[in-house]
Amino acid sequence: MVIYIACDTTTSENKTNTPLPTPAPAHSAMSAPKPATIDETTHNTYSWLAEFDPQHALVNRIPAPAGYQRQQVEKNTFADWLRHLPLKPEGTPVYYFNGNPKPRQNIHAAVIDMDTGKRDLQQCADAVMRLKAEYHYGRKEYEQIHFNYTSGDMVSFDDWRKGRKPLVAGNLVTFTPRTGQENNTHKNFKQYINAVFNYAGTYSLSKEMRQIPLNDMQIGDVFIQGGFPGHAIIIVDMAVQAETDKRLFLLAQSYMPAQDIHVLINPNDAVLSPWYALEEGELQTPEWSFTTADLKRF
Repeated sequence: MVIYIACDTTTSENKTNTPLPTPAPAHSAMSAPKPATIDETTHNTYSWLAEFDPQHALVNRIPAPAGYQRQQVEKNTFADWLRHLPLKPEGTPVYYFNGNPKPRQNIHAAVIDMDTGKRDLQQCADAVMRLKAEYHYGRKEYEQIHFNYTSGDMVSFDDWRKGRKPLVAGNLVTFTPRTGQENNTHKNFKQYINAVFNYAGTYSLSKEMRQIPLNDMQIGDVFIQGGFPGHAIIIVDMAVQAETDKRLFLLAQSYMPAQDIHVLINPNDAVLSPWYALEEGELQTPEWSFTTADLKRF
């Protein structure tokens, strides 16, 4: 079995050099009126934050375009949790893990209020895994938090919190025995997820996920191309036009080097941006191009 320590690394910050749109006109989706009422949704837990202000939730900051309504989701689901992700103040830049600003500051519509860490670890697939793991951690569903290393070995937080931890020596992964003492703290969870980041990436994550048809898209699904490098972006919200059943979606990513997770603009439709239309064919995002065959689900 082979372990790839540095996953998804590349020497180029911008893979595709996709042309960026001109500023959106006043009637764009982003400049539409804010919701008249605030969706409080205090049932959601964002464990890395000391407090959560619903006014800064994604659902309350990025309105659905005129004629569309947000797709209905069940409360307490991963989709509901993603829709209410906390955002940093409007106009916040995207920063790298080392505190330097990302050179391209015109490709994001919002920045998710989540720490990146001090190491170059939380890149693209890592951000997807972090979001999925944080959702289950906040619900104390520890047995649902597990990912595979590039070698194929599964590493679970349920084991980790009970003392059974992976040991990597060359190409071999072994595990310590369980100590019987539980450590469910968020600090210990962060140590676990950083270990996953170190030995997993798009290659391993794409093998864990199952491909789904584009028409079955749900919030929480992921466009992913596994490789060295590869890329992954996650669907964080959807909207629908009742009369036509046309659907739109929002995308969030981290990138290389590790950086703030951010909601992407739509580089091909300045009026619709940051929403994307659900259409077969190529999906062009500011820093990567996918195909509809790249859509997968946990």
